[in-house]
Amino acid sequence: MKLDRLIWGIILLFIGGVLLLENFGVINFYWRNVWSFWPIFLIIAGLNILFNRNNSQTGSIISIGVLVLALAFLFYKGQQVPERGNWWGRHFKKDVDINIEHNDEDNDNDDDNNDSSYHQLKLSEPFIVADNAKKTVLNISGGGISFKLDGETSSLIDADVKKRRGNFSLKKLVTDSATILTFSMDDKKGKWNFGDNGNEVNFKLNKEATWDVLMKLGAGEADFDFSPYKVRTFRFDGGAAALDIKIGDLLPITDVVVKSGVADVKIKVPNGAGCRIKTKTGLSAKDFDGFEKLSDGVYETSNYKSSTKKIFINLDGGLSNFEVTRY
Repeated sequence: MKLDRLIWGIILLFIGGVLLLENFGVINFYWRNVWSFWPIFLIIAGLNILFNRNNSQTGSIISIGVLVLALAFLFYKGQQVPERGNWWGRHFKKDVDINIEHNDEDNDNDDDNNDSSYHQLKLSEPFIVADNAKKTVLNISGGGISFKLDGETSSLIDADVKKRRGNFSLKKLVTDSATILTFSMDDKKGKWNFGDNGNEVNFKLNKEATWDVLMKLGAGEADFDFSPYKVRTFRFDGGAAALDIKIGDLLPITDVVVKSGVADVKIKVPNGAGCRIKTKTGLSAKDFDGFEKLSDGVYETSNYKSSTKKIFINLDGGLSNFEVTRY
């Protein structure tokens, strides 16, 4: 048997075993911890290339031994509860080459820990009553950021940014049918930096507006409690990310679409709303408490047909953990 096939077979057995143990509640496994040690997979790939060419039996044994030890280490680390906050690359050395460009809205006060490398930035757009008849679209993009929804505001949106690096912007475009807000991070120098950027963003939203939230997050986390807000659509496209959202029932129909690579996704939906889930999740783990399975990839709550409020959830993930619960 070729060494590369044997290595991939062991990796797939490891992933399947972890998912099975997790589904049966034997362990709690946090894939975000595993992703922090992604260079291990480069080492394994390098050993495979090195020893696969000369067909050395000793080399094959060394390669398999390193793989088993690495997976055992990841199995141990994956069961440790991650700390709250920005987790991407937590175990790696922080990048000391920090490039911060100030703008007129920067607040140069240090943060609560007196860390002079952090800077405060407040971005805001006013609430205009005449525009409220239109839908409000919020586009969010960035990487290495911890996002949180932190209450309401009399403005249309407030964004409190605690930044270590990068430039943040909030732009507004008004069309005949929508008010479009774009919140983004521009950090070309650190685009591929996997260090702990430490950027945090706290949003405040206006409750009178009807929201479509479209989010693209390369790596990082988002914790959004949408239950007090009129959210018509939430779309999430993430790589290695942690997503925790709570959906309300203030509108007749709400659409939630999540596409992820390696992610930990938790979604809470209200008991009073009927909910349908469609999944295309590959090797991902699924836990849909309070749902009935209708067919492969389709799940519904018992009150789905009778409820006047409906939530549609579409999940598409490669190697992720999906949890949908009712409250």
